[in-house]
Amino acid sequence: MDNKRDILRLLQSVADGTTSPEEALLDLKEEPFKDLGYAKIDYHRSIRQGASEVIYGEGKTPEQIRGIVTSMGERGCRNILVTRIGQEAADILCDAVPAEYYPLPRLAVAFPREQELRGSIVVATGGTSDMPVAEEAALTAETMGNKVTRLYDVGVAGLHRLLSNLDTLMSARCVVAAAGMEGALASVIGGLVDCPVIAVPTSVGYGASFGGLSALLSMLNSCASGCSVVNIDNGFGAGYLAGMINQMEGLQNCEERSDRI
Repeated sequence: MDNKRDILRLLQSVADGTTSPEEALLDLKEEPFKDLGYAKIDYHRSIRQGASEVIYGEGKTPEQIRGIVTSMGERGCRNILVTRIGQEAADILCDAVPAEYYPLPRLAVAFPREQELRGSIVVATGGTSDMPVAEEAALTAETMGNKVTRLYDVGVAGLHRLLSNLDTLMSARCVVAAAGMEGALASVIGGLVDCPVIAVPTSVGYGASFGGLSALLSMLNSCASGCSVVNIDNGFGAGYLAGMINQMEGLQNCEERSDRI
């Protein structure tokens, strides 16, 4: 079972008689995780949370990454995210399984599968130097099935660049704002939109930025309501959370339309 939709299809097939209850039970009883010795793969995470387990590549050997991804692929997992993966490990992975590698955010998507992209997430950056973190967020959200619009290099040093995209910002269900230096972008966006803003402090900046700590503290002290903050350079965490917010909003809209019918 790859995700909740697979479970629903299985239950529907029991309801219409194409699958027996015994066969369905056997599918659901398959081991919830597999012990590879160096990793215990959580196969049921997609059922609990709606997305497959994500592999954090940093600190793992290329062979370990390949083994985990291969095992997940054999169980039907698709669009498997591997974050913080270097070129050497990516080459080994791409030779072993179908995968796409994005060198800027150092992110790979294994067993890619096309899917309908839903809703509207905006990923914005203060500068071009913030793009590696922003792309990690954008690709994470897209891999989870969300429609993403990128607004890069729209920081407060040239505010007109941001203001020229007000229609896009105000149409979003969630905005990810990635910025280093003083991290002011999140507060500015938070004062313009009526949706949640996820602030991502980046480690971009001169010495007194303290590797992103200055931006982190600025974002934590934002006076704009509706801003939340993830850790320094945590594009993945921001993209994942934005995806959840976007899809919950979409589900709520569907339920409201259903109530009106």
